Amino acid sequence: MPTDPIMAELRSIREAHAASCNYDISAIFRDIRETQEGLGPEYVRRPQRRKGRLEPAPEPIGARSRRKP
Repeated sequence: MPTDPIMAELRSIREAHAASCNYDISAIFRDIRETQEGLGPEYVRRPQRRKGRLEPAPEPIGARSRRKP
């Protein structure tokens, strides 16, 4: 089976990280958590919605036939 170069790179990064933590799973996760906390929150800015421009939703098909007159 041919090796995927992206997966090979990810595996080598994972191996290097595990080796730097002496293959201790607690130390690996502690390091990951510290790295994530150091990055701070990530905010996504979305464009504001324009009010009053929404069109009403169409009636479902067959809705009128089920109404009582």
